[in-house]
Amino acid sequence: MKKLFLIIGAPGSGKTTDASIIAEKNENIVHYSTGDMLREEVASGSNLGKEIESYISKGALVPLEIIVNTIVSAINHAPVENILIDGYPRSTEQMTAFDEIISKEEHIELVSVIEVRVSEEVAKERILGRAADASPGEARSDDSIEVFFDRMKIYTEPLAEIQDFYTKKELLKVIDGARNLEEVVAEMEHFIKSKI
Repeated sequence: MKKLFLIIGAPGSGKTTDASIIAEKNENIVHYSTGDMLREEVASGSNLGKEIESYISKGALVPLEIIVNTIVSAINHAPVENILIDGYPRSTEQMTAFDEIISKEEHIELVSVIEVRVSEEVAKERILGRAADASPGEARSDDSIEVFFDRMKIYTEPLAEIQDFYTKKELLKVIDGARNLEEVVAEMEHFIKSKI
């Protein structure tokens, strides 16, 4: 049985860093971000990968069903039983579609949805700090104040519905992401280990 943890959080919440550190420290845990999974599927040369590539090469959004199928494929092929996926779901449509598919998968159990919660102020400081600290050529193109507010809006708009949905299923775990990295990682790691 594959045990799945979804990790959500605002841009700058540190969710990707937290999850990757935990996976590095524990041989029985693997971490994926949705972008990584799509790229790996393309690299595998599978039919699904070719379909994904046809959208990405045109700059089009990859359809929801394909993203969900890619995630399920990655989970099923994961080398270990415990899987952390960050940055998903990002919309109520993604959440609902994923829930429908996962409920039919006998070998996958969604154990928890972990929200790394930070205030907009903390998120903004981190993102803009990351842009200021980067040497020329290293800065991420999405680390500007305008882009930050756009990304924040995309994250927060469906958030209440996502929180409500997983709270009703008793799957939501909120972690205070405003603390230092070691504290956040320690709490998240302890929680994940208590569930596996």
